Amino acid sequence: MKLTMQYDATGLANTERAEGLRLSAYKDSGGVWTCGYGHTLNVSPSTICTPALAEEWLQQDIQTAVNAVNQLVEVDLTQPEFDALVDFVYNIGATQFSKSTMLDLLNQGNYEQAALQFHRWDLCDGTIVAGLLNRRNAEEQEFES
Repeated sequence: MKLTMQYDATGLANTERAEGLRLSAYKDSGGVWTCGYGHTLNVSPSTICTPALAEEWLQQDIQTAVNAVNQLVEVDLTQPEFDALVDFVYNIGATQFSKSTMLDLLNQGNYEQAALQFHRWDLCDGTIVAGLLNRRNAEEQEFES
């Protein structure tokens, strides 16, 4: 039976660094209203938050990603693999991850080919986004460590 895993402090620090903290609403590279550390639920152009609220949202959103990885991945993971996947799911969403080739490959036990899938997710409207490319590089490196 596969163990239920938790996101560690290193993973959380990586997500905070990748997302950055913004206390006023902004549109992300996909045009989605966002605030805090990449929080999108119920965010509108007038949304503002405090650092404490941004941290609370982050913890809630991370737990959603943690639950998705624990439920969808059927093979054992190392802590770095798990952390890389949680950050990835935090960014792309559980629904997209559930339909991904990465998940299929991973559940077949093909970790090496699954790791190569991170870079299929560095585009926005068909264009490579530098921030996404950097994030995917970091996730892949963490996954393979």
